[in-house]
Amino acid sequence: MSLAPWRSSLARALHRNRSLAYARYLQLATVRPDGRPANRTIVFRGFLDDSNQLEFITDDRSEKIAQIQHQPCGEICWYFPNTREQFRLAGVLSLIAADEPNETLCKARSIVWQKLSDAGRLQFAWPHSGEERSPDANFAPDSPDAIAQRSRNGIEPPSNFRLLLLDPTSVDHLELRGDPQNRYRYDKAENDEWKKVEVNP
Repeated sequence: MSLAPWRSSLARALHRNRSLAYARYLQLATVRPDGRPANRTIVFRGFLDDSNQLEFITDDRSEKIAQIQHQPCGEICWYFPNTREQFRLAGVLSLIAADEPNETLCKARSIVWQKLSDAGRLQFAWPHSGEERSPDANFAPDSPDAIAQRSRNGIEPPSNFRLLLLDPTSVDHLELRGDPQNRYRYDKAENDEWKKVEVNP
């Protein structure tokens, strides 16, 4: 698969904003089963192999799981402060769980897990997200390895860890610097070719 034309612009924005840890944070919008919108901040983890799919992580106890299973379409909004650029990527979301039959996706899930910090891993050992907090809730397991000990061999992710993928079908790139500002729209055709159009900001 050839890389989409918007990938180079996004790679450049990531590189020029690399000094800002929060530049990897973005907002993901999904649709609740009752039709209402849902939005939250997530962290960009990279691209799936040599594809155009973006990687994120989530806990299968999260409310977004039911939302994505009900309606897999979603959109992210990503702002880069240093270069004053905004990317909006809309597409199809998919969840990669422990029972994923695709070997490549299963391996990708494990690789993302292994790259997480101890603090990132420990969140998957916390009590159920979104439930009423109990006074005796344990948010500090005995050791950073506590979560790994619950998995098959201490390396594989626990069953509640999911890899979340976004496969974009349209991308809107706005450059706020300049007079006038620059804006480009990329749309994916049925033959997987991308069309780029310069539009009014």
